[in-house]
Amino acid sequence: MTPERSPGGRAQSHVIGVALLLGITALSMAGLTATVGTVVESNTAGVDAGRVSADLDAAFAPVEVTGHHRGIVSYTDGRLRTVERTVRILNASGEVRRVDAGGVVWSSHGHRVAFVAGAVVRGPPGNAVMDADPALALSARTAVVGVAVLGDARFSYAGGGRVPVSTRVSHSRTVHGDGEWRVAVETATARPWRAFFEQRGAVTSVRDFDGDGVDSVVARFPGTREFHLVVHRLHAEAGR
Repeated sequence: MTPERSPGGRAQSHVIGVALLLGITALSMAGLTATVGTVVESNTAGVDAGRVSADLDAAFAPVEVTGHHRGIVSYTDGRLRTVERTVRILNASGEVRRVDAGGVVWSSHGHRVAFVAGAVVRGPPGNAVMDADPALALSARTAVVGVAVLGDARFSYAGGGRVPVSTRVSHSRTVHGDGEWRVAVETATARPWRAFFEQRGAVTSVRDFDGDGVDSVVARFPGTREFHLVVHRLHAEAGR
């Protein structure tokens, strides 16, 4: 004997089915909205990264500028902050000179731009490129290395906006004797620094000198050269 089914039961099942469908649709739309929002934020941050890279290069300009200089660093979102970075000069006997260069880093949604020692590097660790090269000139007899030093500036800005940057740039040169020289630049993005030095004939390695978790790219220039260190002191200040 076939069991009876009531019309009310079919109606109730239909209502439950519609409710489940609406719930699934709502969850799918929420997931889609979140995904679209993430993509938009990432794209915006990508555009910001290009702008920040150009702005940092123009605002600091350690080689081109002497005296007072002003610039603006603009971005839609993210964080702009100073970091501790050191450049070391070494010869066969060990460390000859240590320069507390400092650095400026902007980051947002996986994108990153850093100004260190005169170079601008764009991209996160492991996937970064050098947008502006540091100052380096090599010949058969000399090596001239320029290092930009921020000074005592310490700041951190979160969110979007326009951050004014002012510098008062001065330059000094120290000449060291003949030898086989090494330059060690502390950086969170080692790959573009290694590529830069190796393209100019240096042999590179990576070492954490002070145990702070940030490696230095060590570039060794084969052969005997007279070494010139040019320090570009920026005396930088930033503020809204």
